[in-house]
Amino acid sequence: MPDGLRDALSGFRDKVSELVKSGKPISVTAHTGCDGLASGSIIAKALIRAGASVTVRASKELDPPAVAGMAGDGRDFHIITDLGGGLAGELDGRLGDGWLVLDHHQIPQDEADNPRVVNAWKYGMDGGTEICAGGMAYLAAHAMDERNSDLSAAAVVSALGDRQDTGEGKALVGRNAEIAGAAEGEGLLEVGPDLLLVGRETRPLADALAFTSRPFIEGLTWRRDACRELLRSSGIPLKDGGRWRVPAELTEAEKRSLVEAVAGFAPGGDAAGMASELVGRAYTLPREDGRSFLRDGREFSTMLNSCGRIGKSGVGMAVCMGDRNRILREGESILAEYRGMIRGYMDVLASERWRTSEGGSCVMVNGEGVVPEAMTGTVSSLIAGSPRNSGKIVILRTAGEGGGSVKFSSRKSPGCRLGVNLSELMRSGAERSGGAGGGHDAAAGARIAKDKLDGFLDYLEANVVKVQGHGDPGQHTKAEGPGRAARPGA
Repeated sequence: MPDGLRDALSGFRDKVSELVKSGKPISVTAHTGCDGLASGSIIAKALIRAGASVTVRASKELDPPAVAGMAGDGRDFHIITDLGGGLAGELDGRLGDGWLVLDHHQIPQDEADNPRVVNAWKYGMDGGTEICAGGMAYLAAHAMDERNSDLSAAAVVSALGDRQDTGEGKALVGRNAEIAGAAEGEGLLEVGPDLLLVGRETRPLADALAFTSRPFIEGLTWRRDACRELLRSSGIPLKDGGRWRVPAELTEAEKRSLVEAVAGFAPGGDAAGMASELVGRAYTLPREDGRSFLRDGREFSTMLNSCGRIGKSGVGMAVCMGDRNRILREGESILAEYRGMIRGYMDVLASERWRTSEGGSCVMVNGEGVVPEAMTGTVSSLIAGSPRNSGKIVILRTAGEGGGSVKFSSRKSPGCRLGVNLSELMRSGAERSGGAGGGHDAAAGARIAKDKLDGFLDYLEANVVKVQGHGDPGQHTKAEGPGRAARPGA
């Protein structure tokens, strides 16, 4: 562990010990995505074990008014996970030294100089691929007490939910891999190659294939009947006696047959590319019930995302902290609702072709009136995960809540080698338009006022096209450039 990080976490441990001894209350505020809910749960559980008085809440974003509210909530110390980038000055002004941020998003240098910002990039770790907020929270929890090593599995789920499985065969890398190793050592995790189908140990074959959206396979994803027919035509039995078979029961020969059949749906005949998306490193949580969807680390992460996106973050946090009774059933119900909603959004975007325009290696999607603000990250990730968009940048926009703003979500698709740092693109473009943005090199977002939309689109058009090396940025007319055609009547 870098010395600077070790010192910061040692100071955090001492601060928590002081707060516990004095009986002063602590507040944990986490982002509503999987990484936020998992990281908030990890640090909250560690604090509870230490005897602290803790309240936990989730927020989709943190802004100056929210910080002002924190200052008046009666809590002596605030821990913020997966949020807070760009707000160090505001937090200092409102909370003094009574706060700490555990995060992994790219931040400017003046933010990194603040001792209360414990950020992956500050300590030489790539927060986009090597460690997420869940990992940072785990390191903080482990610094508090080494017995918190059992929280490592939640950090793995967090990393999978943040799509940091960027290594060969969709493996976790860097600090994430070390944390996964710790979870394996505790008997909390099993890692090995397999088909990366949803519910590998729990769902019937046709359902597992239909619910798999990474990659998003046009003609199969969410199409149970089509998946069932494909399995039958491949000679793969759907049942064993009267019981539905699950992916984990497939023989090696059946797995090869299935991959070959699915590869036939690859655009441009890129069967090898499709196969590489379907096979990779599986992360299984063996202590979860054999019939539970939580056994699959990626499906666990999707459930957490679904809770946050649908506005039921408390359910996700409760499951992450160990509730396996009624709350777990509610989480499964939310997951089913979430998948149904996403299918509806994707169907509309696919049928209303005017919403999508391409310029070089940039895909611009207008989700206004279809995709709610809370779902922009999920939908942009699915679009980027489609094999037809391999190597491209996807930028999705939709109306912000209240109608006065526009929310953007950008993603680099698998195989994208374009020299665009999406975090810098979104941050600098939004700042020029009086908004705010940021994130990571391969995944970032922004929010701008609605009346600044044209200027922001001009900025994207000039800067994304220019670095692609597809010629002069003026090659697209204002009627046809990225995002321009994706307007009704344009």
